Amino acid sequence: DGSSAASDREGQGSGGIETRPGDSQNETGDTANSSGIGDFTASLPEKQRTYNWSELTSYDALVREFYAIDPATAADETQLNAGDFLKQDLKITKETDTPQILIYHSHSQETFADSIPGNAQTGIMGVGEVLAEILRKQYGYNVMHHMGQYDVEKRDYAYSNSLPALEAILKENPSIEVVIDLHRDEVAEGTRLVTEIGGKKMARFMFFNGLSRTRRLGDIDSLPNKNIADNLAFSFQMQVLCNEYYPGLTRRIYLIPLKETV
Repeated sequence: DGSSAASDREGQGSGGIETRPGDSQNETGDTANSSGIGDFTASLPEKQRTYNWSELTSYDALVREFYAIDPATAADETQLNAGDFLKQDLKITKETDTPQILIYHSHSQETFADSIPGNAQTGIMGVGEVLAEILRKQYGYNVMHHMGQYDVEKRDYAYSNSLPALEAILKENPSIEVVIDLHRDEVAEGTRLVTEIGGKKMARFMFFNGLSRTRRLGDIDSLPNKNIADNLAFSFQMQVLCNEYYPGLTRRIYLIPLKETV
C-alpha cells in the first residue's frame, strides 16, 4: 500500500480541467512515458514558514498541527512521532529507465461539476494524467498511470476489485516505489475548498493513511500492512513540505481504520 492523495476542486467543483495529448496507452490501459523525460524546470519558492520541532515533541501537539483522526480508529505516540518520521530518507533517485511511481484510481468514476459524461479525461482520471505529466516533465520521474476502471457499476468493491491488477503491475515492475491512489474528495453541498497561492486559484487536498486498526477491536489481523510506518512517514514529510512552501494548500492528514491509503 503506497501513499496517495485525495483531490477536490472547489468541493464538487466548477471551472475547467485541461488535459494534454501525450503518452500512448498500452493494452492494460497504462500510460508509459513514451515522450521521454523532459527538462527539469520545477523550482521551489522561498519557504513561507519553518517548524520549531521542539514545540511539537508531544503527541497531542503533533496531532493538533498535522492530523484528523477518524473516530473509528486510534493512534498513539508509538505511531506518530515527528522525530522518527523526519529521520527517514524517503527520496527517490531519478533512475528513469524503469517506472518509479504508479498512479491509479480505485474510484475512477469520480467526476466534477463540469465533467463531460462518458469522458474519463474530464474526471479524476484526467487529473491523474495531468499529475503524471507534471511528475514526468517538471520533476524527471518515470511515472506509470494505470487507467483501469473498477467501480463502473458500483463502488462497493472497488478496492478489492483493483487489487489483482495492482499486484500484477507491482510484480511486473518491482522498481515502483510509490503508489498513489488519487481521488476526488466529496464534501457537503456549498463547501468550497479552493485556495489562492501566488495569485493562482487551486484545490486544497489531503493525504489519507489507513492504520488497519479500529478503536473497538484494536489491530485488524486480517488486514496486515507492513508499510504502515513508512506510509505515515511519507505522508508526514510531504505534509511538512507543503506547509512550509505552500501554507494552506493541504488539509490535515486523515487517519482511517482500514488498510487502504487513499
